[in-house]
Amino acid sequence: MEALSVCLNTQTPLFQFAPGPDGAIPPWTERTALSELEEGVDYRFSPGGVTRMVYALARRLVADGVWKDVHWVSLNPHAPETVRLPGITLHNVSIEPDRMDGYGKVKETIWTTAHGIRGPRLSRDLFWTDDYGEYTFYNRTTAERIRALDARHDFDLFYVHDFQQLPIGHMLGTIKPKIFRWHLPFDPGAFPDPWRPRMETYLDAYDVVVVSTDRYREALERFGHRGRVERIYPYVDPEEYRVPPPEEVEAFAAARGLGPDDRVVLVVGRMDPAKRQDRVVRATARLARQHPHLKLVLVGNGSFSSSPSGVGLSKGPAWRHELEELARTLGVADRVVFTGHVSRAELDALYERSAFSVLPSSVEGFGLVVVESWLHRRPTLVADRAGVAEVVRDGENGRLFDPDDEVGLLRAMGELLRAPEERREALGEAGYRTARLCSLDAAARSETRLVHRVAEA
Repeated sequence: MEALSVCLNTQTPLFQFAPGPDGAIPPWTERTALSELEEGVDYRFSPGGVTRMVYALARRLVADGVWKDVHWVSLNPHAPETVRLPGITLHNVSIEPDRMDGYGKVKETIWTTAHGIRGPRLSRDLFWTDDYGEYTFYNRTTAERIRALDARHDFDLFYVHDFQQLPIGHMLGTIKPKIFRWHLPFDPGAFPDPWRPRMETYLDAYDVVVVSTDRYREALERFGHRGRVERIYPYVDPEEYRVPPPEEVEAFAAARGLGPDDRVVLVVGRMDPAKRQDRVVRATARLARQHPHLKLVLVGNGSFSSSPSGVGLSKGPAWRHELEELARTLGVADRVVFTGHVSRAELDALYERSAFSVLPSSVEGFGLVVVESWLHRRPTLVADRAGVAEVVRDGENGRLFDPDDEVGLLRAMGELLRAPEERREALGEAGYRTARLCSLDAAARSETRLVHRVAEA
């Protein structure tokens, strides 16, 4: 089959760009290629697993001759209109700041609802609110940008990612093949009844809906969706991960205040109450007396949604402040290290420096940080409601715990801290083998079969 011309769509952009000296969008033009810019100065990769997955997949399928002429449309108000990469062109969408506020409120309501968090913004009448009008405006603006690109490039396939973009397929108004990937947890009981008809209409606009676990696939079917549903595990490219030399690991560790005798427990995730880093802070406080060299390292900043250069929600900084206050109150401020956003090289070093990692989220669509830990042969403790728990065999390639049982988390952390080194190594090695299920190689095979079947239908 000939290579397919593809349009990708995500809310979060692949890159966030540094503003100019006056705070304005940098004066780059369509002729700007990424190779002309400097990472860490002009731009940085956006945090989060979705864009990392999409970028890895696009590069692989372009290299394999499955895709060609890929165009990727995202929300990115502080960026040049287009940026070129080899085989991929990024198109950045912007909406007015006053509209962004309403869009952000609706996005947050849908996100908290899918995660079972009943926040004050939750409304059964969501689709009749003024804020929903701004959410619709954003999606319509994006759909119009995609339609204009389609008129120029005649795409063979549209691949839309994540819940924020769900209406796009319906708005495109085309019979061309469309795939939607839902990255959140999916629990039919989480959504208010008035939401269901609108969600069903949007989902039905796609030829295939892709979810991250078998549990979510079954849940979508119980929801009443009669279209085609595929399960493809989220994935990472193992080639992006490296084992730094010991001197580099120690240099990064020392820069973060970690001494050579410290026992490091690592939590990687954006600053968000749903990630429940507070549970690990409390467990660290209770374990501190028995383990005098214990250090907890919290890696992560706000998401694109909480970034001033993104949607501008404030929950990231607020949650970090709350965690810092908790550590001070419990007397372990000197044992809890907040790194904020780190580079890929520093994250590799921190995984290498850790004794094990923890994924404490109440609910998690998947949890690729577990796979990252496995790629470094590090054992991991995983909340049993996370999607990735589907591939964790308790006591064999990791440990599972109930995220609402803080005593259970405390016990599991204590057991791993006391375990012989060979026990932790065995768990890490078993995890390393399991990581193949979530590798780019496995995903590329599944995604290639999927896009060919959809394109040929």
